[in-house]
Amino acid sequence: MAPDFNKGDDAAQRFRAAALPYLDDVYTLARYLLRDSHDAEDAVQECYLRAFRHFASFRGGSIKPWLLAILRNVCRAEYARRNASIVVTGGEEDIAEQKSEGLWDDPPSPETETLRRLDAVAVQDLIARLPEAYRETLVLREINDLSYREIADVVGVPVGTVMSRLARARALLRAAWLAEEKDT
Repeated sequence: MAPDFNKGDDAAQRFRAAALPYLDDVYTLARYLLRDSHDAEDAVQECYLRAFRHFASFRGGSIKPWLLAILRNVCRAEYARRNASIVVTGGEEDIAEQKSEGLWDDPPSPETETLRRLDAVAVQDLIARLPEAYRETLVLREINDLSYREIADVVGVPVGTVMSRLARARALLRAAWLAEEKDT
C-alpha cells in the first residue's frame, strides 16, 4: 500500500513540511544523474516514497542530504536495472527558463536572452559529459548548494575526496568550455 501524503496524521504533516521544500533540489540531481526528465520524475517519486516509509528512522539534522542520499541510491538501482548506458537528452529544460526575472527589472534584450539560453544549454551539456562521480559532486555543490560534509555524507566518501572531485570537475568543465569556445 502506497503512503498517503495527504492524510491528516502528524507524521505525514511533518514529512510534508520537512521534505517537500527540497523537491526541486531532488529533481535537479535526478535529472543530472539519469539524464532524462521522465526517468528523473520516476526516481524522485520513488525517493519520496522511500523517504516517507523510513521517515520514522530519520534522526534529525538537515533532511536535504538524507533525501539526496536516498535519491542517489534510487538512481544507482535504476542504473543497475538497465545495465546499459543512458542516452544524453537535449537541453529541453532550459535553466534560463526556470529563472524568473524581477518585477521591476528591465527585460533583457532578445539577443541577451538568446545568448543566456545558449550558454545554459551549453553548460548543461558540458556537465552531462562529465564522468559520473565528478558530475554528481558538482551538481550537489553548485546546484544543490550542499556543504562538503553534506556531500561526503550523501556520496559516502571522505571530505577530502569530495574536495578533489569538485576541483577536478571544475577543471574539466573549464577545459571543456574553453575547448567549445575555441571551436566556435
